[in-house]
Amino acid sequence: MNDEQQSLLLNSSSRFSPPQGVKLSYGTAGFRADASLLPSTVYRVGILAALRSLKTGSIIGLMITASHNKVSDNGVKIADPNGGMLSQHWEPFADALANAPSPQHLLVLINEFVAKEGILMDGVSHAEVLLGRDTRPSGDALLEAARQGVTSIVGAVATDMGVLTTPQLHWMVRARNKGVQASEQDYFEQLSSSFRCLEDLIPAEKSKLDGVNNKVVVDGSNGVGGVKLKVLRSLLNALVVEVRNSSEDGGVLNDGVGADYVQKEKVVPHGFDSKDAGIRCASLDGDADRLVYFIVPPESSGRIDLVDGDKILSLFAIFIREQLSFLNENEGIKNSHQARLGVVQTAYANGASTNYLKQLGLEVNFTPTGVKYLHEKAAEFDIGIYFEANGHGTVLFSESFVGWLEARTKEISSGSKGSEGEKAALRLLAVSKLINQAVGDALSGLLLVEVILQHMGWSIHRWNELYHDLPSRQLKVKVADRNAVITANAETVVVSPPGLQEAINAETGKYHQGRCFVRPSGTEDVVRVYAEASTQEAADTLSNSVAKLVDQFLGLGSS
Repeated sequence: MNDEQQSLLLNSSSRFSPPQGVKLSYGTAGFRADASLLPSTVYRVGILAALRSLKTGSIIGLMITASHNKVSDNGVKIADPNGGMLSQHWEPFADALANAPSPQHLLVLINEFVAKEGILMDGVSHAEVLLGRDTRPSGDALLEAARQGVTSIVGAVATDMGVLTTPQLHWMVRARNKGVQASEQDYFEQLSSSFRCLEDLIPAEKSKLDGVNNKVVVDGSNGVGGVKLKVLRSLLNALVVEVRNSSEDGGVLNDGVGADYVQKEKVVPHGFDSKDAGIRCASLDGDADRLVYFIVPPESSGRIDLVDGDKILSLFAIFIREQLSFLNENEGIKNSHQARLGVVQTAYANGASTNYLKQLGLEVNFTPTGVKYLHEKAAEFDIGIYFEANGHGTVLFSESFVGWLEARTKEISSGSKGSEGEKAALRLLAVSKLINQAVGDALSGLLLVEVILQHMGWSIHRWNELYHDLPSRQLKVKVADRNAVITANAETVVVSPPGLQEAINAETGKYHQGRCFVRPSGTEDVVRVYAEASTQEAADTLSNSVAKLVDQFLGLGSS
């Protein structure tokens, strides 16, 4: 690092003093905290993003958002060259940067890391970081802090992409690094044209849903997703989309609205009531990377029937499996590529969903909790589908399989599209373009759900009846050191402290359809307990019993 670069870093970082007595950690969601605590951290993540761009020779993304957190919070996270999350290898460096006590310490950290990683800071190499923010009032000031961080690295450019959903920024980064046009309008056009393609390929015998069934009412969480969905719906034809709780409607972000609220509380969001009975309803979270559906019963008293991420996964899996079977059976297309389809869940997936997917003959895999683990595993398949119950997930297509589909569909003349195999190839290629393969995206997910329901001729009630969730309960046990609990087998088995897993097994065995696991939280000093059983009373009792076991074995707190 030359003198000019050192001087620039020292001068710019002196304007951003880290908050005293606060230690921040970069997790799955990046850094999140009360917005007033974040200017220094966001500035330093801007530096990290520029260094990451220099290291990879690619465009990097930086998003200012706190997703489903309250409006006074904010956060920052990085989108890597493929549009995914920051490489886990760089997370310790992110933590060290955020918590460096002074500009001098910061400079030492950067010098050491740059030397270790072999990052060339010669003032000649160029870096580019795309910046995005959601609708939070604190977003503008934090975006400026990020810009100053990026431009404190000589040769780095910060490009402000404006107010976006988080998935839009991830999509843009992925597209730019693949040499594809990546404006917001390009995003809207790719999603809408792929949706229309799938509509055109709906079987003739499946009459399109009409009237009230052709309508979906969407809760925008008083965030950015509602605004963007209004733009997107103008490019659609048959689908009627009514947006409520959009950011310009005057409501408070994530307050009594949004996918996180609906999924956890299982009640209608603000702006919904019994008049919406029988209509498909959906809810986005604050930055539109989560999606859940719900049904308002005629006499609901505020309660809902939740159609969560597990059922979205099941719907996608049924449709994609059907298309693959058409490809395999079709003689008109030489199927030289036997595509491997895989489904990925965490232990938090309801056991009924896992049993259902296995009964379909699908390959079901489990990973530890966290999108980074799910995404990595899904990428091992020709088509990998992952979703968490909270509504975050996507479908990944391998480049080789997309290439195979593109080659096969080029052989199909525009007038043919006759055989089911030909149509299946076109459908799968359209799905690969409609779904956001960089990250979970509520807008692209919503369109894919809607067109599959049309394709199947299903109402939301028919979809919801695929299986019935087992009753479950989640608790947390306060501990002094969550790292005292060590797990294996995708966090479903405790290996330390010794004897705890055996005690959990003994307790779980007392309940019909009982299942229970414990895992240390990734964000706070608690151990989380998840339990399922055939009745809600049994699930509650099992979770309480296991919470007491955790407390007894650790001897460090109470539930």
